[in-house]
Amino acid sequence: MSVLRRTVLLAACGSLVLQACVGGLGSGEARQVAIEDKIVSIFENSTPLIQYAFIGNLNDGRGYTAGRAGFTSGTGDMLEVVKEYQSLASDNVLVKHLPALLLVNGSASVAGLEGLPQDWALAAGDARFAAAQDAVNDRLYRKPARKLAAKLGLRLPFSKLAIYEAGIQHGHGQDYDSVNKIAERATTAARGAPSGGMDEKRWLLEFLSERRNDLLHPADRATAAGWAASVSRADAIQSIYDSANFMLEQPITITVYGDTFTL
Repeated sequence: MSVLRRTVLLAACGSLVLQACVGGLGSGEARQVAIEDKIVSIFENSTPLIQYAFIGNLNDGRGYTAGRAGFTSGTGDMLEVVKEYQSLASDNVLVKHLPALLLVNGSASVAGLEGLPQDWALAAGDARFAAAQDAVNDRLYRKPARKLAAKLGLRLPFSKLAIYEAGIQHGHGQDYDSVNKIAERATTAARGAPSGGMDEKRWLLEFLSERRNDLLHPADRATAAGWAASVSRADAIQSIYDSANFMLEQPITITVYGDTFTL
């Protein structure tokens, strides 16, 4: 999971107001997923189009950051992507990087990963690589987010978006900065969760506040500068709350890092 927004070239965009069409999505979970994916992609790569091929060293203490969810060499989710890809294509171009990814897991080091950026971009031409990224994203982020939302008693589409988006950045571990602990602090501040009768919108307000505060004051000081620089994404989610668009009705307009996007 990344901590900084990446700026990419948006070939079709000539202004700061970018139109990201979400047409023909139907309703229910498919529509929810499509909107979540576009918003997270905007936060991660400044485009609503999922960037499977992106890779770069953001110098944020997590090594290389890459792909649709900002998978990093330092937190282990990039390693999971490469393993998943290996299960789908055993002779793929990234397999040779597995030993080095194992060694740098848990650190900011990119030692031994020479050639990884070029090979990652090359692998992105294989549909199986996109499928591997999708599978890991679902396993590590989407499914845990849905499980947490259900545990908390969250029902609103906006609530599911807020949990999923925060989980992409904070992870679903049990450390102080994880989305699980942020949710616990929100429940304490709200004096209860929706599952226990607390008003969902009231709880959400506390959750959004706790998440933003964590970006500004994380327990992991190695991420402090990067997370402070990314607080704009928390503000963008807050703007949806402030508009009272809890059903994620379109159009959805958000401004992040100075750029405005309309879904």
